[in-house]
Amino acid sequence: MTDETKKNGPDATVAENQIDEQQNGEAEAPKAEVDPLEALKAENAELRDRFLRLAAEMDNLRRRTERDVKDAKAYAVTGFARDMLAVSDNLRRALDAVTEEARASADAGLSALIEGVEMTERGMLSTLERHGVRKIEPQGQKFDPNFHQAMFEIPNLDVPNNTVVQVVQAGFTIGDRVLRPAMVGVAKGGQKAEAQPEANAASAAGKEA
Repeated sequence: MTDETKKNGPDATVAENQIDEQQNGEAEAPKAEVDPLEALKAENAELRDRFLRLAAEMDNLRRRTERDVKDAKAYAVTGFARDMLAVSDNLRRALDAVTEEARASADAGLSALIEGVEMTERGMLSTLERHGVRKIEPQGQKFDPNFHQAMFEIPNLDVPNNTVVQVVQAGFTIGDRVLRPAMVGVAKGGQKAEAQPEANAASAAGKEA
């Protein structure tokens, strides 16, 4: 018994015992138990989220792989095809150098040579086409900088402005890409194709007025 207890008597002793019991009770109070079902739900949600993330990553990887394989197949011959176009150009120049008069007066040997060169050119273009290389046909089309390269302008009022009126060198595509743009001459001075609908609309409005 402490001196303080002796001074205060039995009531002080009872109060001290109650305080000790309260402190011991607080120290020994059990922690709140985690509900096993809630813990299982949380773990399941986390695993599900990780699974969905992994599935999405695998799907993206599969798509990228398929695209890379497709591109590799489609464009593997790009360099070779571009080199072969130079050979095709030489064949075309050789044929263009033969005039109609020379063809008409050619003997059997020259005629066979010309026919052989033409067959070689057709065979080469056909082979390139089987590998996805296709010739661009710009004649009479509106100039498109994605597929055509303008070399000069030709005054021509009979066709809309920027219409391809001459092909200097054929262009080619491989798949959905341009292997070589077509070198062309475009019309200058004609009415713009885009302006025609506006002109018609203005004319119609004038008549209604």
